[in-house]
Amino acid sequence: MKKLLPAIAVAAALGTIGSASAQVYPSRPITMGMPFAAGGPGDTLARILAERMRGSLGQSVIVENATGAAGSIGTGRVARAPPDGYTLILGNWTTHVVNGAAYALSYDVISDFEPVSLVATQPALVIARKSMPANDLKELIVWLKANPGQASAGNAGVGTASHVASVFFQKETGTRLALVPYRGSAPAMQDLLGARIDLMFDLAADALPQVRVGSVKAYAVMAKSRLAAASDIPTVDELGVAGLHISLWNALWAPRGVPRNVIGRLNAAVVDTLADPSVRRRLEDLGHEIFPRDQQTPDALGVYQKAEIEKWWPIIKAAGIKGE
Repeated sequence: MKKLLPAIAVAAALGTIGSASAQVYPSRPITMGMPFAAGGPGDTLARILAERMRGSLGQSVIVENATGAAGSIGTGRVARAPPDGYTLILGNWTTHVVNGAAYALSYDVISDFEPVSLVATQPALVIARKSMPANDLKELIVWLKANPGQASAGNAGVGTASHVASVFFQKETGTRLALVPYRGSAPAMQDLLGARIDLMFDLAADALPQVRVGSVKAYAVMAKSRLAAASDIPTVDELGVAGLHISLWNALWAPRGVPRNVIGRLNAAVVDTLADPSVRRRLEDLGHEIFPRDQQTPDALGVYQKAEIEKWWPIIKAAGIKGE
């Protein structure tokens, strides 16, 4: 029996070491799922985050693009991933709000994920071809009401932010537009530049480059406050259409069941990243606005997402928006 005691002690010590090692997180690279195409605004944001989070986590964060079905393919992969904190999803308003109403999903946009943190948001801008006769938003609405169904509004595809924004704009202003879906915002923008369509309700990251060079008219920012990157463009509230707000916000989630201490570690890395002045400058230049520090918590993301679902699902369902 005495001979067994040292062996038992060694085994116990090794077990303790093994248990401690298992609790070290992260001990290998982390994959950040990006459910949209490489080179797009979401992908650019993911790579900026991944690059800076590596320093906070001490491990590489690898961005993996898995596209299709308005982001639901890549999002579904993460929902089914092991809940160990090594697979994340940088989703957004489309993947975690709109798709829940527009698609028959194999996962639940709330219960199959653990919130990590809100990241950044970018509002839509009301923009038009240069030759549009209206000089401001009020004149535009008057013109649209005088010409119901005559103006065409391009969007990036069914269920996208620009599509839902078009529907929301009509509802709130009492106007009627001819909605034209494209396969992405780039071809829609090309037709706007060529005056083959009249309007777009396009995201800041896509619209600002054209606004800055004067290729399109910018009527308003569809948000409560002006954009830091384009402070000369007034908000819809300033122009008399209060509450006409729509933004594509981004956030980080993990699969359901990831331990709370791991979520805390990931959240701390996001908070640290978003506090970095160089990251903030890069995101602001792209038209993103970073959420305030008190909203960068897992609980805040959960509350925010549910509020957005309560706002947008009735609008999406009433408009009959269905994913293709």
